[in-house]
Amino acid sequence: MNNLSRTSQLELQALYQISQLIGSALEIDKTLSEILGILHETLRMERATLVLQDDHGEKLAIVASYGLTRQEKLRGIYRPNEGIIGRIFQTGMPFAVPDIHSEPLFLNRTGARANLAKGEISFIGVPVIVMEEPVGVLSVDRLFGPEISFEEDIRFLTVVAMLIGQFLNLNKAFSLKQKVLVEENLQLKQELRTRYSHHNIIGQSKQMQDLFRYIDKVAPSRATALLLGESGTGKELVARAIHQASPRDQKPFIKVNCAALPENLLESELLGHEKGAFTGAIALKKGRFELADGGTLFLDEIGELPLALQAKLLRVLQEQMFERLGGTQTIKVDVRVIAATNRSLEDCVNQGIFRADLYYRLNVVPVILPPLRKRQEDISLLLDHFLQESNKMNNREVRLSSSVVQFLCEYRWPGNVRELQNLLERLVIMADDNKVEMSDLPCVMTAEPETPSLQAPPLPTTGNFLEIPPANLQAPAMAGPGKSLKELEKEQVISALNRHGWIQARAARELGLTQRQIGYRIKKHKIAMPEISY
Repeated sequence: MNNLSRTSQLELQALYQISQLIGSALEIDKTLSEILGILHETLRMERATLVLQDDHGEKLAIVASYGLTRQEKLRGIYRPNEGIIGRIFQTGMPFAVPDIHSEPLFLNRTGARANLAKGEISFIGVPVIVMEEPVGVLSVDRLFGPEISFEEDIRFLTVVAMLIGQFLNLNKAFSLKQKVLVEENLQLKQELRTRYSHHNIIGQSKQMQDLFRYIDKVAPSRATALLLGESGTGKELVARAIHQASPRDQKPFIKVNCAALPENLLESELLGHEKGAFTGAIALKKGRFELADGGTLFLDEIGELPLALQAKLLRVLQEQMFERLGGTQTIKVDVRVIAATNRSLEDCVNQGIFRADLYYRLNVVPVILPPLRKRQEDISLLLDHFLQESNKMNNREVRLSSSVVQFLCEYRWPGNVRELQNLLERLVIMADDNKVEMSDLPCVMTAEPETPSLQAPPLPTTGNFLEIPPANLQAPAMAGPGKSLKELEKEQVISALNRHGWIQARAARELGLTQRQIGYRIKKHKIAMPEISY
């Protein structure tokens, strides 16, 4: 009785350890192996194995074991109707073998018991059930004494198999949910890329969607592309997008800024030079055309290219051949050229500073990049993107107040996206706390010169309060005796802001002002804006 009591205590201890293990498990393979290890350490069960059906239902294979070598485990593969393992799986009933050496159904497929003495080893297997269907078999070897019965071990292993089945079911459900979440995440990311960041370019406006479609059409061709747009609109980003969406994406993307190099070095930079071609040419140097062979060459600021070099560039574009400076060997390349400029090349042609034939050769596929002021609906996306990027880069958590966001969304951005990116980086670095207010913006953005005195002129003046229709100009009714024009102006601004829920853009429209002008007046009169975080 004492021995039985001791065995029951060990079984309870093993079940407790297995339950604790399953409750905190994250890795299924490691957990299953540790469960089988508990059977050995606590109850001296040898060569514990867990056999599970594969996804196709064609075979049973050992997925976890204790006391088997890696080679023995790999040999443990059975058909669903083969041997004792197959019988337990098909019937869903436990099976015990008192002597494995006298049982013909015992296959010893692993070979783990080949060198053990006969008559010493018994085998017990129980089915692992999930949703009332067998999914595998849990088995152990036993050295039986007279005080231990098969029934007791079968009962105990059945409980363990039930816990394993629950663990497998929970893990399957978790994996399925995780897979669904991953797929949903990928779909959302794809949707966001499609809507807001196609070709790694952020934009949801109609102008940017048209640009994305144009890139998709241009990219697969070999044609030379000419990127036209103001400085800071992202011409290099578009050039990379065209390259990456083209069949040349695995080849080099080489950039040359034609305005950054002096004329005497630019030809060598583009075409390369031989050793001794000129003073200082101490070794052979490959030019950018040669380095870009098979890929794309991006010629930025092409409008700054000297006339003398334009003729040589035209030949390379037409023939895809050139000679290095100081060389006689003709080099043939396969290079797609993408050029960019913020100047009007037509005007340059008319002025005689740009070759007409080169202009027509470059202008095969013109791509026009819209300035930021013409796609204002993209500004909030760009603010969010660059704010996150700058916060991450500088280990900050800076945010923008609602008044700052509103102001920036209506700002004209003469420097386009480059100006916006640089501003956000500056604001994050220079912010004294974690919130940017209007006073933190550069004065050049917010300050405007004072308008003339508010003495009534004969005609309305643009940008002045006298531009407000008489029906809206309520200052005389509000004014008390002795109020100054400055006080009247302040009251007029506050009144308009109140009427429009402190939304500056709407108040500015009512008053006939721009966003910058009303922002200047708010700052000048020290009008406190409501605290609304962005």
